[in-house]
Amino acid sequence: MQPLISFSPLSIKRRFLFALSVPLITLCSPLSANELGDNIAQMFAEGSAHLALRYRMEDVQQDNLLEDATASTLRARLSLQSATVNRFTVSLEADTIMTIGADEYDSLALDRYRGTHAIIADPVGTEINVAALTYDASQNSKATLGRQRLNHDQQRFLGSVGWRQNEQTMDAFSIKQTLGDVQVDYSYIWNVNRIFAGSKASAQASDLDSQSHALLVTKAQAWGSLSGFVYALDFDNARAASSLSYGLTYSGTLSALTLYASYARQSDYGDNPVDYSSDYYIVEGSGNIGSIKVLLGFESLGSDDGRAAFSTPLATLHRYQGFTDLFLNTPANGLDDRYITFSSAINDLGISASLHDFEAERGGVDYGSEWNVQLSYTLTPHINMQAKYASYQSDSVAVDTDKLWLSLNMAF
Repeated sequence: MQPLISFSPLSIKRRFLFALSVPLITLCSPLSANELGDNIAQMFAEGSAHLALRYRMEDVQQDNLLEDATASTLRARLSLQSATVNRFTVSLEADTIMTIGADEYDSLALDRYRGTHAIIADPVGTEINVAALTYDASQNSKATLGRQRLNHDQQRFLGSVGWRQNEQTMDAFSIKQTLGDVQVDYSYIWNVNRIFAGSKASAQASDLDSQSHALLVTKAQAWGSLSGFVYALDFDNARAASSLSYGLTYSGTLSALTLYASYARQSDYGDNPVDYSSDYYIVEGSGNIGSIKVLLGFESLGSDDGRAAFSTPLATLHRYQGFTDLFLNTPANGLDDRYITFSSAINDLGISASLHDFEAERGGVDYGSEWNVQLSYTLTPHINMQAKYASYQSDSVAVDTDKLWLSLNMAF
């Protein structure tokens, strides 16, 4: 399938840069050099700075020839937000990830652990996470240019992968517009900064060279929220991941029952060498039984006769199909996931437990099952702790896997 827009990525970038520079030039041109300098000084003098630290110990045991892995990592994040001057705001953020003690794990970096230990995708290194300029055209309209987080809806198609120490951010131009009860969120993405970037070269591409479009239109009413979306993903260095997806999502409350449902159709796009089409849908319902919330769900990623399956390469995948992350790449015969989650809270302690059953969407072969447990505790408004455990039992895909996480988060 041919791209929706045929002009080159370079010309797109130039058009976006020009479009955003027009209001900047218009606003700044009447100012003298001193006034311009004063405005820039004001932006940062009246801005804010935040420091966030996240320590995590992750342990992985798999029933294969790989050595067990343990990663003890600390992420230090410094965020700077300028004041808004002449409707412009600058956002900057840098991450540094380092090991403290145990570091015997395969981060996919090309080091001595590559291919010998279980994978924990937290490479060490320093990266600029965010570097963006935002223009507030009005209370209901803003545009952002530069490196930024993009999170759509429940991040099933577009997300920042916040679970990993190094987040996924986009070099993009985005527009958010509110028109009455309708919200429009559009982004053009020319580079994806993936979670694999670190101080060493990686076995995975750390960037995706992209000419991709993401559109989410949401209408909120008393009966719930209805969204339409289009994701036209075109990657020069990951052609098999290029796809066109479009669909609808509904979320709302019916009496005491909360409902969520989404359907999408996907086909090859750009220079994808495989001609395919497949379907996706998810249905969830949740409600309370006393102090316990119960969620039942079914998610299906379809297959086109085993040639290719529905995929969401820019999603926050850790939110879906179990915490062990064994289905980050959809099997060629697709994937059906039936799951149930119980959650509750006792004062500052949050508790949840989930059970997943996986099978092929095409053919119905049992893949395996997984159960997850999560505890979170808030010590202060600035400090919280988390413990997670996941256990996957294989029937035909991957191997038996157990994972444990212990985390301490501090934000100031």
